[in-house]
Amino acid sequence: MTYEVNFDGIVGPTHNYSGLSFGNVASISHKESVSNPKEAALQGLKKMKFLADLGIKQAVLPPHERPHIPTLQALGYSGTDAEIINQASTNNLELYLACCSAAAMWTANAGIVTPSSDAIDRKVHFTPANLCSKFHRSIETETTSKILQTIFNDPNYFTHHMPISSGSYFSDEGAANHTRFCKEDQGKGVHLFVYGRKGFGSLQTPKKFPARQTLEAFQAIAMRHQIPGDQVIFAQQNPDAIDGGVFHNDVISVGNRNLFFYHELAFVDTEAVIEQIKERVKGVCQTEMHFIKVGVEDISLENAVSSYLFNSQIVTSPNERTLLFAPTECREIPSVKDFLEKMIPVHGIQEIHYLPLHESMRNGGGPACLRFRVVLSEAELAATNPHVFMDDVLYEKLTRWVEKHYRYKLAPKDLADPQLLLETRAALDELTRILHLGNVYSFQV
Repeated sequence: MTYEVNFDGIVGPTHNYSGLSFGNVASISHKESVSNPKEAALQGLKKMKFLADLGIKQAVLPPHERPHIPTLQALGYSGTDAEIINQASTNNLELYLACCSAAAMWTANAGIVTPSSDAIDRKVHFTPANLCSKFHRSIETETTSKILQTIFNDPNYFTHHMPISSGSYFSDEGAANHTRFCKEDQGKGVHLFVYGRKGFGSLQTPKKFPARQTLEAFQAIAMRHQIPGDQVIFAQQNPDAIDGGVFHNDVISVGNRNLFFYHELAFVDTEAVIEQIKERVKGVCQTEMHFIKVGVEDISLENAVSSYLFNSQIVTSPNERTLLFAPTECREIPSVKDFLEKMIPVHGIQEIHYLPLHESMRNGGGPACLRFRVVLSEAELAATNPHVFMDDVLYEKLTRWVEKHYRYKLAPKDLADPQLLLETRAALDELTRILHLGNVYSFQV
């Protein structure tokens, strides 16, 4: 048996709306709003528990330490932690807010993982994303690497790579721009890598918002992960879609096994991309693809982005039913709601569940943003840290932990409170013991 495991990020204690992500419409529009970190974390845990109760393999990834004092120290700030917080928040507020970001909760950006069935050396390969297009996310890489190496720590099964060298030429946003197609999880897969621009050379690019992912980063990852060339497809994201708020490809398309749900404006020459996927999957995986196309006459690009329809999560249940988990916002836009209601009888989606993730959605992340998919065989699963897997016991522990440590309200100005750092460190220190992670944070060394 082989399983696709969803590793969801736990929302961190500094979950806030600082509007750091230019190009993410929801993030920008809710800038300076008051957040509710406790509610955000509980919403995420309920989502994980709901999937786990359906028999889907579900695990957790911990938040990162924020505010991130080591980053501020590396940039010249000195003194006690409280003094550093005061200096940075007073002298360079934008920098300080970036060092308080809880964006690591969206683990679709954690990196790229290749199952052992697709790698020539038959090991599971991990490359953490460098996320260098956004400063507040680029500082996640070191901690993400430590966490992944701690959870998947058996070198007989897992290979961990360093992030691709950072810089604009090799900007990498992780699995939010990656989809794997297959007949069954344990078989061969075809990897769709979606890029927004080339580091070397020129392409049509967006006019309003930046294209974050480069082709060169994905080419390097495919080679280092030892994926055969016939199992790789590179496709360019539509620049007009990026300008419409599609900062990652998982805001405009989502796949599961041999099912692909996409908007017609997802790619440059979408029909050619779809034909390539169809032919490659048939040849490599010995199965036919099933496509669900959404046209602009069905759902406008604006409504696709505002509802986060394509950031829904599609999974196969243990009884082989195809389930779609959509944000509740999809029920609030008539065209989106109508399309979803038609999907059940026509398009092979057996069940649709609506998940309340308002706190995450207001910052620009839906169900699929919160999860990092890892395909594992039974032996690889047995070699993975068992304490991160969601069940009744862990859910109760994590719920009590959130209730104990998280604040109900947090405005951007509250991030300058030195007490918040102490609260966050106390919470994370306890969490590493709950999850048996050891010392993965800088303050624990």
